[in-house]
Amino acid sequence: MSLSNLTKEIQKQKNPQKALFLQRYFKTGKGEYGEGDIFLGLTVPQQRIIAKKFCDLSLEETLKLLKSTIHEYRSIALMILVWSYQKTSTVKKQTIVETYLKHTTYINNWDLVDASAPYILGDYLFTKKKDLLYKLAKSKNLWERRIAMLTTYYFIKNNEFYDALKVANILLRDQHDLVHKAVGWMLREIGKRSQKTEELFLKKHYLTIPRTMLRYAIERFSKEKRKDYLIKEKH
Repeated sequence: MSLSNLTKEIQKQKNPQKALFLQRYFKTGKGEYGEGDIFLGLTVPQQRIIAKKFCDLSLEETLKLLKSTIHEYRSIALMILVWSYQKTSTVKKQTIVETYLKHTTYINNWDLVDASAPYILGDYLFTKKKDLLYKLAKSKNLWERRIAMLTTYYFIKNNEFYDALKVANILLRDQHDLVHKAVGWMLREIGKRSQKTEELFLKKHYLTIPRTMLRYAIERFSKEKRKDYLIKEKH
């Protein structure tokens, strides 16, 4: 399976009308977070089918795909990387992680982060020291900060909340809405497994927590409890 065949497959399925919608949805206008990104209009299921078909693409060719200016190319490249990581040996897993970290420049939209960070970095760091995680959380790069938060999704799903809460604490004063949403989402995921743990964090920080983050975090709470937190947050 060659890269040229893969790109031909993608091009065959492009949908200009859908592409226009996606360019608006992913904020590709001037000054927006996805400025200049190019879409072809493939759906995520279409991308998954292509990624599965070309899952044996070499790491070298997968990286060429990841470096594309076209969003779907990068998305499919990351799907292939995730699949490769899950199927390979421990030694090769490290190579994929190192490759992933060297190319975060191209993991530059929220969907790309969310579909890759938990499944590559999350799995890899779960039983290791987390220094790298905290370094990413303090990065000047928006997407690396989101990678840090989404990496902890893997930990959360395995009922380990310490590092997720620590990263959330680092990102509490972040200025970007996409980080606020990521933190709120992960707090909500913690709450699904231990509402007590989530509420201990929220009660400690509700006076300073960004409103979007708080709204995401309390989404599954009762109407009365959500109202209580929002009233407190106003004061």
